[in-house]
Amino acid sequence: MKKIELKFENEEGKTVTFSLDNPVEPVDPAAVSTAMDAILSQNAFFSSGGDLVAKKSARIVERNVNEIEI
Repeated sequence: MKKIELKFENEEGKTVTFSLDNPVEPVDPAAVSTAMDAILSQNAFFSSGGDLVAKKSARIVERNVNEIEI
């Protein structure tokens, strides 16, 4: 399963990560940046460390699980 992680900095200087399942691929970096700007400008999310104040990074994470029969 793939996820996109959007990482922001909050007022306390800590990283806040939002994960969304099944990102559209190929990922358009400009669209991701624009979406993150919109989240910041609309103060769309709250964190325990205060408002989100800056974009830090974004990444695609893929998790592979292989069961081991025992």
